Amino acid sequence: MQITFPDDEAAFDGANLTVRFLARVDGEPVVCAITAEALEDHFGAESALEAALMAAFDRGRQRIRSVCAEALDQNNGEGVVLHSGLFRVEGMEPDRGAAA
Repeated sequence: MQITFPDDEAAFDGANLTVRFLARVDGEPVVCAITAEALEDHFGAESALEAALMAAFDRGRQRIRSVCAEALDQNNGEGVVLHSGLFRVEGMEPDRGAAA
């Protein structure tokens, strides 16, 4: 399975307190997201406000993509929501998902 991440802009989803972004799995777009909690816990977001979450997403983009690629690989390419605990799971290595 080939997993890449286009340089499309991420989008704040205030209703679900997530930041959504696209992955491509074997060329097909897959919507993924990361929770506000994960961005606060692991990437320094100071609050669940849009500006803070988007800045944290930008700071952590490489690691977020890496963990997302691992999660996509494990669930056969279905969209994922990255929760805080997933960033503590062994095997979610920071070197995956670097392809843009």
